[in-house]
Amino acid sequence: MAVDDGVIAHKVSASDLKDMEDGPQVTETENQRVTLTEEDNRRILRETDLTILPILVWVYFLQILDKTVLGYSAIFGLREDVHLKGNQYSLIGSIAPIAQLAWQPFSSILIIKVPHRILMPTLVLGWGIAQSLTPLCKTFSALLAARFFLGLFEAGCLPLFSVITAHWYRRSEQPVRVAGWYGTNGLATIVAAALSFGLAKIHSPVLASWQIIFLFTGLLTIVTVPFVYWKLDNNVHTARFLMTAQDKLKAVERLRANNNGTSDGEAHKFKWAQVGEVFLDVKTYLFVAMSLANNLGAQVVNTFGPLILSGLGFDNHKTTLLNIPFGAVQYVVILGVAWTSVKVRSGKGVALLVVLVPILAGVTLLYVLPRGDTSHTAPLLVGYYFLAFIFGCNTLVVSWILANTAGSTKSSVMMSLFNAASSAGNIIGPLLFDTADAPAYTPGLKATLGVYSMMAAVVLLQLANLVLLNKMQEKKRVANGKPAKLHDASMENKFNAAQGQEGQGGDIGSRAFLDLTDRQNDEFIYVY
Repeated sequence: MAVDDGVIAHKVSASDLKDMEDGPQVTETENQRVTLTEEDNRRILRETDLTILPILVWVYFLQILDKTVLGYSAIFGLREDVHLKGNQYSLIGSIAPIAQLAWQPFSSILIIKVPHRILMPTLVLGWGIAQSLTPLCKTFSALLAARFFLGLFEAGCLPLFSVITAHWYRRSEQPVRVAGWYGTNGLATIVAAALSFGLAKIHSPVLASWQIIFLFTGLLTIVTVPFVYWKLDNNVHTARFLMTAQDKLKAVERLRANNNGTSDGEAHKFKWAQVGEVFLDVKTYLFVAMSLANNLGAQVVNTFGPLILSGLGFDNHKTTLLNIPFGAVQYVVILGVAWTSVKVRSGKGVALLVVLVPILAGVTLLYVLPRGDTSHTAPLLVGYYFLAFIFGCNTLVVSWILANTAGSTKSSVMMSLFNAASSAGNIIGPLLFDTADAPAYTPGLKATLGVYSMMAAVVLLQLANLVLLNKMQEKKRVANGKPAKLHDASMENKFNAAQGQEGQGGDIGSRAFLDLTDRQNDEFIYVY
C-alpha cells in the first residue's frame, strides 16, 4: 500500500472482482491494486446520485402518495359512498400495515435472494394495480381487500430502500440520501393535497371525486414500472453507469470503511446465524421500540390529520389546501435533521431528542386548547404544523440503524423488523382515535403524548448502549493485537486516504467485505 498526496493504492481481492459480470471483465490476480482519489470519490458519488437516487426518490414518493390519498378521499365522499360505520374507517387505515407486518419475514428473504432490479418493479406494479382497482370497491369488505394488497406489495419498500442505500453509499453520505427519498413524505403530502383539491373539482357522471383520485394515482404508479427496470442496477459490481472495470473497483473501494460487508459476492446467501444475532442484540429491541412509538404516534397525522384540520372549522377544500404548507414543513424538517446529523457527525441520537421537543409541544397544544373558539385557531394550527417533525424521526432512526448494523442478512432482517414495528404502529395508531371523539380526539392525543415521552427515554437508553458496545469493541481489538482506537473514515465527508482504514497499518480494513456482522468484525465502530 502506498499513500501520496491524498492518493491511495489498495489491494483488491479476487472476491471483489468475481461479480463484475457486465461491462469490461477483470481477470487480474488478487495482487492487483486500484488507485482512488478524492476526485474519483466525488465523481462516482455524483454518478450514483444521478442514477440510483432519483429512482429511490420517485418510487418512495409514489408509495407515500398512494397511501396518503386515503385521508383526502375520506373528506371527498369515500366513507359515505362505501357506507363505512363506527371504526370501519380506522380498520381501512390499519389493514395495509397489517399486510405489511404479515409479509415482513418474506421481505427480508426476498431482499437478499431476488435481484433488486427485479424485486422493485414487481413491488411497484403490485401496489399500483391495487390502487387502480380501489375505485371499483363499493363495500367495506372490498375496500378492505384492496388496501390489504396495497400494503402487501408496499411491505418490502422501506427495507429494500434502506438496504440499497447502505449498498451504494458511505455512512457519512447515508443520512442525506435517506432523507432524500424518505423526505418525499412531505412532497407527497403537498402533491396529494393539491391533486385531491384539483381532481375533486372534476365533475364526472360516472366516477366520484374519491374514485378519480385513486384511479389517477394508481395508473401513475403502474406507468413507472418500465422506467424502474430500465434504470436500476443490482449492485456496485455490475453497475452499468460505471463504464469501466476500474470505476467499479473504485466504487467498491470507497465503501470499504463502512465495514458492513455488503459488497461481497456472499450477499446473495441468506445466513441464519446472522438472523440469530439480530434477536440477541439489545440495540435491535431499542430500535424496534423507536419505530413502533414513532409510527404509532404518526397516525395523528397520517390517518386523522385532515379530519383534525376539518375539526378546526375549515371546509373540505380549505382543509385540503392547509395540508400543503404542512407538507412543505415536513420536507424541510426531514432534510434539515439529516443535514445536521451529518455535520455533527455522531449526532443522530442527540438530533432525535431535539426533534422530539416540537412534537411534544405540538401534541400538547392540540390536547389542551379547546375547539370552537376562533381565538384558538391559530395556535391549534401551529400545534398541528409542529407534528411535521414526526417525519424527521424516522429518517434519523433509519440512518442510525444503517450506520450501526453490518452483515447483509442482518441488515435486511433488521430493516424488516423496523418496518414490522412501523406496521404495528400503523395498525394500533388509528385505533387510538375513535370517530366518537371528534372533532378534538382528546383521548387519542393524550395517548400520543405518552408515546413520544416514552420514545425519548428509549433514545437515551440506545445512546448508553452504543457507548457500551464501542467499549467492548475496543477490548476486542486490543485482545486481537490491534489499536484500541480506530479512526472512522466512513463518517468523513471527504475521502481521505491517509486517515482511511488501510492507512492505519496492519490488515485494518481487510475484513470489510467478508459479510461479517458488526459483532463479528472488531473493526466496526458504532455511531451515536
